[in-house]
Amino acid sequence: MDPITLSLSVILPILVLALFYAFKPKSSKKYNLPPGSFGWPIIGETLGFMNEPHEKWIGDRMKKYSSKIFKTRVLGENMVVLCGTAGHKFVASNEEKLLIAWRPESMQKLFRSSYQKDAKAPQSRKTETQITKAPGFIKAEALVRYVEVMDAIVDKHMKGHWEGKEIVEVHHLSQVMVLQLAGRFFLGLGDDARIEKIANWMDKMMLALHIVPINYPGSTFNKAMKATNALRDDLQLLIKEKKAAFANGAKPQDILSYLIVSTDPATGQSQPDHVIADKIMGLLAAAFNSPSMTNAFLMQYLADNPKVFDKVRAEQMEIANSKKPGELLSWDDMQKMKYSWNVALEVMRVVPPLQGTFREAAADFTFEGYTIPKGWKVYWTVSTTNFDPEIFSSPQTFDPTRFEKSAPPPYTNIPFGSGPRICPGMDYARLQILTFMHHVVKRYRLEVVNPNFKVLGGLNPIPIKGLHIRLHKISA
Repeated sequence: MDPITLSLSVILPILVLALFYAFKPKSSKKYNLPPGSFGWPIIGETLGFMNEPHEKWIGDRMKKYSSKIFKTRVLGENMVVLCGTAGHKFVASNEEKLLIAWRPESMQKLFRSSYQKDAKAPQSRKTETQITKAPGFIKAEALVRYVEVMDAIVDKHMKGHWEGKEIVEVHHLSQVMVLQLAGRFFLGLGDDARIEKIANWMDKMMLALHIVPINYPGSTFNKAMKATNALRDDLQLLIKEKKAAFANGAKPQDILSYLIVSTDPATGQSQPDHVIADKIMGLLAAAFNSPSMTNAFLMQYLADNPKVFDKVRAEQMEIANSKKPGELLSWDDMQKMKYSWNVALEVMRVVPPLQGTFREAAADFTFEGYTIPKGWKVYWTVSTTNFDPEIFSSPQTFDPTRFEKSAPPPYTNIPFGSGPRICPGMDYARLQILTFMHHVVKRYRLEVVNPNFKVLGGLNPIPIKGLHIRLHKISA
């Protein structure tokens, strides 16, 4: 999506919401608030937050106000931004105490029961963790079994979508691949045509996660809601198909099936189909957005750094050459991909797949001598540590070996979050990233076709017109 269209999708909704935000009740209590600015009347600093390069928007305010905390107004909400290691540690240490989950209204509308009105309630945490506690799906013993299946799925993906192509758009193909994996493990679905449709719907939804949610024809949010409704309908159809299969003796073998046969932790009752669909949509979003962006930018940095590529390929070919014909990757092989994973970590440091996330103050609290009122929103941002020269020497330099020298200090490099809400699927994500890398570098050298490609501002660094890579096939 071009920046002008995206800006229009912000400006018009803000004008429509002007009266609502102007007359929201405000507390008369006096607080020692952090330095900062609420920006323009009504719209605050929403436009810059959503459209400027995130590290610049945050960095400019850190220089102007404070390197640790500043106030702003974004998406109609009074908000503080916590920066640096101290901010990361504070958020991780106060989850479900001083801070509770909060998602922008756009996410609440898109994902309904997964993110909506019960997100602040204690019971919500049980609902959110129901999927992650599904027996045997993302625990270590299950992941050991996933490796061979992942290898086979990615190999099939490469043969179907990469082989015979001179140029590929790696962001979209990565979206398709991560959904082919998620389709198998989360949905028990192997229909590639259906997966492609889901990928296209999800792509539209991801563009609307953090925007003003006014649903007028042709807007980004309107397109996302149409995609959401289509995906929800398709998932409910899949749920009916699975129920029919259970009636004929099929056994649950994926997370969707587990949700169908299990009870709601809040009520002890079977869950309605639409609730199950919404929960799975939340899980698919988590498995879709960040890994696909990481894989895409991984291709860029491998293309732009030939020496890094050569070291990754040498590591991967040593593993490949140790295998018998037809033998698939194993868990032990994954543990040998140390340099390859350091490359992925460096990509996620330089281009965080998610620039930050939101919380809400459950009570008045103090940070760095300032008081943040109950109900204010809290935003913590990843890039304030990723490019700190006191943590990472020469932070603008792409250097995967920095992770060989020493592990980053706690709360500094956190692509999967930290604390109680650390991403439960981070080991799964690691396996799929490494498997993807293994298959690409075995086959091709890479060249970025559009080196000046534009990246969407705001929280998600999505290539606006795609990231196109020319493939140079390597002879066996």
